[in-house]
Amino acid sequence: MQPDGKPGVRINPSILAADFVNMQAELARIDGADFVHVDVMDNHFVPNLTFGPQMVERVQATSPVPLDVHLMITNPDRWAPGYAELGAASVTFHLEAAKEPVALARRLRAIGARAGVAVKPATPVDGLFDLLDDFDQILVMTVEPGFGGQSFMPETMPKLRRLAAEARTRGSSVWLQVDGGIGESTIAQAAEAGADTFVAGSAVFGADDPDAAITRLRDLAAHRH
Repeated sequence: MQPDGKPGVRINPSILAADFVNMQAELARIDGADFVHVDVMDNHFVPNLTFGPQMVERVQATSPVPLDVHLMITNPDRWAPGYAELGAASVTFHLEAAKEPVALARRLRAIGARAGVAVKPATPVDGLFDLLDDFDQILVMTVEPGFGGQSFMPETMPKLRRLAAEARTRGSSVWLQVDGGIGESTIAQAAEAGADTFVAGSAVFGADDPDAAITRLRDLAAHRH
C-alpha cells in the first residue's frame, strides 16, 4: 500500500485496541490498512496514559504500513517534531493544546511528515477555514479523546459537513479524518458527512480477520463518500 493510501477512502486501525504484548503480530494482521493509528496520551491533556517516543519508535520499526500518530498531549509545539523525526508519516496534534498551530504544522512538514490538526467534539472548526491548506489532515474527534471503545457522537457531524463543504469550495486537498466509535454501523454516516480517513479500533482488531474487516469498512465508506 502506498503511504497516500487508496484515493478517496483510508482506513487507519488504532493500536489502542490491539494486544500490546503481541504488538508485532498484531501489526502483521493489518497489512491491508492504509496507516496504523498510534494514540499518544500524556495523562495531562487527556485523563489517560499510553506510551511515548520509545514505543512509537518500535511500532515504526515493525509496522507494515505507515504511522499516523495522534498526539493527545500538552505542549505539542515542543514534542510533536520528535515524532516526525522518528519517521512517522503523519503527525496530528490538538488545536486546543498548540500555541502556534500553523508554525508547528510547517515544522512537521519540513521534517517530512504530513501535518494534522485535531479538534475535540466541542471545539468549533470555523477558525480553520482560512487555514485548510496549512494542514494535510484535520481530525474531527467523534468521541471525547482519552479512551477507546466509546460510542460515536453523531452531533459532531454538522461541523464535519461544514469542513467538507469549505474544503470543496476552496479546492483544498486536506484529508478529513474521524476517530471514535467508528465501525460498520457508523462509518457510512461519517463518510456521508465528508470524512475520507477513518480510525477504527475494536472494529478491526476485535475481528477474527482484521484485513477482511478493513476491506468491509473501506467498502462501506466508499459507497457513501
